[in-house]
Amino acid sequence: MNKPSCRGLYAVTDAFLLPDDRLTAAVEQAILGGARMIQYRDKSRDAARRLAQAEALNKLCRLHQVPLLINDDVELAAQVGAAGVHVGQDDPAFATARARLGGNAIIGVSCYDRLDLALEAARAGADYVAFGAFFPSPTKPTEIRSPIELLRQARAALRVPIVAIGGITPANAPLLLDAGADALAVVSGVFGQPDIQAAARRFAALFV
Repeated sequence: MNKPSCRGLYAVTDAFLLPDDRLTAAVEQAILGGARMIQYRDKSRDAARRLAQAEALNKLCRLHQVPLLINDDVELAAQVGAAGVHVGQDDPAFATARARLGGNAIIGVSCYDRLDLALEAARAGADYVAFGAFFPSPTKPTEIRSPIELLRQARAALRVPIVAIGGITPANAPLLLDAGADALAVVSGVFGQPDIQAAARRFAALFV
């Protein structure tokens, strides 16, 4: 079974931007606008709520044949049968995620501003590596900032897909794509907009 390519708009949900009763509909609008991957990101401790939301999103994403990845929570990804998981520096080790989810799972790794972490993740078998934040981000205002030159260095050193994240807009996105990013992980630039489908479409048009 071939994994979907990690290219295009990668829309990331945010519990502060999307009330519970709008989450599924908002994600569908992002998909209809051209999102190629969805990440469910919710840091709350309400396990029952998170399970119900992840199940609903996984059903939706399967209907549209778009991969759903779960942020941080390997067990939740396994429980709902999601396409994969995105892990960070403080999350369960990549090897643990791969062992739990299997070889067909898509596993992405946050590498912040560090090429060495990306090289290590790629050697371990990560399906993509993510760098950022590249621009000031309303979602994570204190996030480590990454220079765009890092994308050029990563593109020269890596064969795995590269995801850029952090304050990305249709206006600044071309700088990241020109430097070597394969996918754009976007939170408020999609889900914080009044017309989610139109916002997603503006990003998707950059990959045509």
